[in-house]
Amino acid sequence: MKKVLIFSLIMSGLLSAALADTRTAKLSVPSMNCVMCPITVRKALEKVDGVKQANVDYETKSVVVVYDDQKASVDLLTKATQDAGYPSTEAKQE
Repeated sequence: MKKVLIFSLIMSGLLSAALADTRTAKLSVPSMNCVMCPITVRKALEKVDGVKQANVDYETKSVVVVYDDQKASVDLLTKATQDAGYPSTEAKQE
């Protein structure tokens, strides 16, 4: 009986991981004004649980974030940049 319970728990964990959906968000970070700013923004976003990738573009003052929507959200991403000293807003993706 214990083996069946353990197997069920393992399978439910795998199923929830398989159902996780990857999202992409583009954030506008207008206060990035030096070459070190993108590094700080990227590191802040990478600390958010569920963030898989953060690509910061200094020239456009934006960042594209790939994240697991079961663990992260745009609100958490903008809070992370705000807490790092770089307020951001969600930008429309082209």
